[in-house]
Amino acid sequence: MDIKNISYALFKGFYDSIKGMLAVFILDKEIKERKLKRQSPTRTNSIRQKPFDGKDSTKKQSKDEDSKLMSRILQCAVFNGGVFLLSIVFFEYLFIPMWVKDTGEGSWSRTAIFLLFLYRLIWITPIFTLSKILNTIWFQDIADLAYRHSRGRPVYTKKWSLIGADCLFSIIIQLLFLLQAVAVSYIPIYVVGYILSFVQMCMLYSLYAFEYKWFNMGWEIHRRLSFIEANWPYFIGFGMPMTLITQFWDSWMVSGCVFSILFPFYIISGNEASPVISGELPLRFFAPTIFVSNCIFSCTIGSPQKPAKTQTAER
Repeated sequence: MDIKNISYALFKGFYDSIKGMLAVFILDKEIKERKLKRQSPTRTNSIRQKPFDGKDSTKKQSKDEDSKLMSRILQCAVFNGGVFLLSIVFFEYLFIPMWVKDTGEGSWSRTAIFLLFLYRLIWITPIFTLSKILNTIWFQDIADLAYRHSRGRPVYTKKWSLIGADCLFSIIIQLLFLLQAVAVSYIPIYVVGYILSFVQMCMLYSLYAFEYKWFNMGWEIHRRLSFIEANWPYFIGFGMPMTLITQFWDSWMVSGCVFSILFPFYIISGNEASPVISGELPLRFFAPTIFVSNCIFSCTIGSPQKPAKTQTAER
């Protein structure tokens, strides 16, 4: 085990994840400039051939596409931060404590708890569900636009049924791996449990960010997981900033809002990054979740494909 190589990969992953917060503005500018260059040679001909409808529709479509990347990022920030997060902060951290202070401690067990329950039932549950749907659409749009700019059209080499099975398998693995990361935090030896949970959360956040690019490149789920396990120093460093930020909050709702605000930048970071090939022994943290997921698939829709061999580089 080469400590120097591991340290470099950790630092490079950490740096690449932070770099995405600046890269998004450069990427949006490059997209606009490239579209303008494509339109400029044919502008005269388009005016002569289509003086009315053609010219107007082309300009309108171009303008919509140019602003799509930043608009999606702003939508994520406004909805998750300006609507969801602020409502949580106002009601649970300002309104309820002030209510308890004004009415006295005896009223807390009755009115305050009822209001909190009613608030979470009527407001938090619907808006949480809506945020999951909208975030899924917005994240995919951001990832597709960034991928098309840097690599061109996505590569789909399988049938849609296999693609759907791959997506379902990926969702199950991510959910089980999240439960696994939470479970190991309850190991009686606090330091060991915290480190293992922290490392696995870093790898999970890296999988979230890179999966959009790897999926568009045609990588299967087992190949994606093997690549993370084989080059774990880089991906632990890449997922470290997001893990530190989300674990700072006691409320999982607040952590989820912060994650949704920052994750678009992580998608850009993953799309632009070139992972360091460490060559260290793989960390088989995904092995338990893969085993359980294979059992679930075997008992429901049949046996999934066997895991691919560990990949040594992105192609």
